[in-house]
Amino acid sequence: MARTRRITRMPAIALPGLVDPHDLSADRQFSMNLARGLEVLRAFTPADPMLGNREIADRTGLPKPTVSRLTYTLTLLGYLTRDAGLQKYRLGSGVLSLGHPLLANLHVRQLARPLMEHLARKTGCTVNLGMRDRGNVVYIDSVRADTSNQYLPDIGSTRPLLAAAIGRALILQCPSAERTAILNWLKVHDRALFDAHKAAWESDQKLFAAQGYCHSRGDWQKGVHAIGVPVRVPPRDMPVAMNCTLAATRIPKDRMAREVAPELLDTVRQLERLLNPR
Repeated sequence: MARTRRITRMPAIALPGLVDPHDLSADRQFSMNLARGLEVLRAFTPADPMLGNREIADRTGLPKPTVSRLTYTLTLLGYLTRDAGLQKYRLGSGVLSLGHPLLANLHVRQLARPLMEHLARKTGCTVNLGMRDRGNVVYIDSVRADTSNQYLPDIGSTRPLLAAAIGRALILQCPSAERTAILNWLKVHDRALFDAHKAAWESDQKLFAAQGYCHSRGDWQKGVHAIGVPVRVPPRDMPVAMNCTLAATRIPKDRMAREVAPELLDTVRQLERLLNPR
């Protein structure tokens, strides 16, 4: 019975970040303790940077005694710091150190930076580069040109995949089986969010097929419009996409589609030639 349940809950294909640790409880190669420790680290957000054991238990679904052991261990290892007065934890410097080697060795990020700066100057948009993390897009670089945008991104900040043009572009560049697995995961894990952006997703599928980009008209934040385009990277590289965002107050009618989209598409094509030299 347990085996049947595990098979039916798994996605069509096992994509990084889209597996449920509980579905892998019978997999002897899978370290459940490590998975639980990482879930504790993921419980912290910019809105809730400090959490107690009870709050972490509520967010992760882990038993409080298990959370207590994990936070104790993660604190000793430097991945959490403890505020004795509040009896709460925050992320430690060890977490930040983990991300730097990834960013430093992303070849696409190094090649894209001058192109992004040129695009930002030409369009007045903030230009971002992002990749998928579970059901989100995480920004790996940003050139902030549009200071009127109060939601200026930072490296490491996230947006829901389906709610953002760059996120939908990331999904649309995937092979069909991967795309289905991502959409199924999104539908199961946050049905309300999936339903809220289903129409935008369906519209962007048609737009992408015809024009090669996705268009957000305030889907994630009403005050921000965006154009997103996937980047064709070498097979061994992690998929990325680029977007241009602009505050809605600065957008004349159809400007994003008429002026910004062609510039973004041209920038992405330049980047692809650098990434895939003949």
